[in-house]
Amino acid sequence: MRLKEGQWERLERMARRLGRTPSETSVLLLEEALRTAEFGFIQFRDSAAGRQAYVLGTSLAVWEVALLARFFGGDAERLAEHLGWPPAKVRAALHYAEAYPEEIEAAIRDNEPALERLRRMLPGTESFVVEPR
Repeated sequence: MRLKEGQWERLERMARRLGRTPSETSVLLLEEALRTAEFGFIQFRDSAAGRQAYVLGTSLAVWEVALLARFFGGDAERLAEHLGWPPAKVRAALHYAEAYPEEIEAAIRDNEPALERLRRMLPGTESFVVEPR
């Protein structure tokens, strides 16, 4: 690739922040740009767990929407109503999750022990289930 003036320094800075080489970072950014162009309402952001796909204009990662969809039997319209979102945003997240199931399932697995970690930090923590409307 031919980079314009200043782009190499910006790429190196981002690579350092991500703990990757400039080459790895450029491949990552290219893949993210291709996925963003392919899937509406999807954007990539830095998070505590690394870069992840998020639903545009929301605070939810795609894996979180995919997990919530399970509680709604995969019904995108009901989940959209619950979240107060247009159904297209939920469907976009679910389409992305279908296209990249390994990525989404790994993120869900990585976050399953969160309640146990929270209970160790805050011993009085209790969990409960709220049934969807």
